[in-house]
Amino acid sequence: MFVDEVEIKVEAGNGGDGCTAFRREKYVEMGGPYGGNGGHGSDIIFKVDEGLHTLLDLRYQKTIKGKNGENGRGKNQHGKGAEPLIVKVPLGTVVTDLETGFVLADLSHKDQEEVIAKGGRGGRGNTAFKTQSNTAPDYSEKGEEGEHKTLKVEVKMLADVGLVGLPSVGKSTIISCVSKSKPKIAAYHFTTLSPNLGVVKSSDGRSFVMADLPGLIEGASQGDGLGDKFLRHIERTRVIAHVIDMAGSEMRDPYEDYLVINKELEAFNDKLIKKPMIVIANKMDLDGAKENLEDFKKKVDCKIFEVSAATNTGLQVVVDYLADLLDTIPSNPLYDESQIESHVLYKFKKEEPFTITKEEDGLWAITGKEVERIFKMTKFTSDEAVYRFAKKLRKMGIDDKLREMGAQEGDQVRILDFYFDFKD
Repeated sequence: MFVDEVEIKVEAGNGGDGCTAFRREKYVEMGGPYGGNGGHGSDIIFKVDEGLHTLLDLRYQKTIKGKNGENGRGKNQHGKGAEPLIVKVPLGTVVTDLETGFVLADLSHKDQEEVIAKGGRGGRGNTAFKTQSNTAPDYSEKGEEGEHKTLKVEVKMLADVGLVGLPSVGKSTIISCVSKSKPKIAAYHFTTLSPNLGVVKSSDGRSFVMADLPGLIEGASQGDGLGDKFLRHIERTRVIAHVIDMAGSEMRDPYEDYLVINKELEAFNDKLIKKPMIVIANKMDLDGAKENLEDFKKKVDCKIFEVSAATNTGLQVVVDYLADLLDTIPSNPLYDESQIESHVLYKFKKEEPFTITKEEDGLWAITGKEVERIFKMTKFTSDEAVYRFAKKLRKMGIDDKLREMGAQEGDQVRILDFYFDFKD
């Protein structure tokens, strides 16, 4: 089964909790803190596997979860970090964060791998908080929560030339003649239900990859017929080859066919219409093809090749021309740097550390990734930890901001599901 698009959730592993412990050996004077740090949670990494051609393995996985890091232990023993979770995907896979709309990775190179969700760092044990002014800290941190994301994962095939056209114009027959690809060929519409790739060789031995894409119809970019399901596979191609039934054997006008396909390409992605194009005038062995071609040439300013896939006539000329044309066209990336959100930038991009809003019942709600992270990593079982948490909020300017917004002593303040009273 060919599956080229899935939506899944990924949850990187949480960091392990730090440990609060003290040395209590009989002959160790002033033993002090002895708690180790927690281990790092596992990252979720997507890696290219050239043996895969479909996302079938991901289709039935609703959530991919990484392992948590181990908790720290006494005697300054640090918890073990969790191994990264490797998710293998086909070459040409694009990963998009559905929440932000950012493209997280374009996996278009052999053995390429990208961190899609970062595991949480381990919480620090109380040994890490020892200072000259606090030689016996009685608190430690919880592990940081790993990143949770909802992703769209889609395969956009890596082909140099894409054959496009309406149903039953002969695309599958052409690719079967010029390569060793063996697509299903039959005399009915939508025989081709998934893209077929074939390696094509020119007369002098140069090779390139050609893709035969399922037939498009008017309205395909909006989901009609097989819809826009396979239009994404044209986005990486460097050359688009229109295959036209020049004999009009389906009782259609060849020029109208050409206009319909161009309209759908432009509606899906206006960059497609700007790609180099050629026209493969197929079925030239049938009656009426010559007359239609003469009329077609008057309306279309494009390189046109006369072929008959049924008799394997004229196809090698097309292949040799395409090889020459591809030599002049650079392989540009599908996305530029501004479209792909670097994970480092995504993780550490500058944003407001907190936002304060007053709710209808007079409650003050504090939100923000940074303040929520500090809250989640605080163990409120220790008075020292609570004092440290309050000190951090004050240092971030939350107290001053609450006063500025009119908060009064005794007002309730909420961070996530934690409620406390504001004290001036």
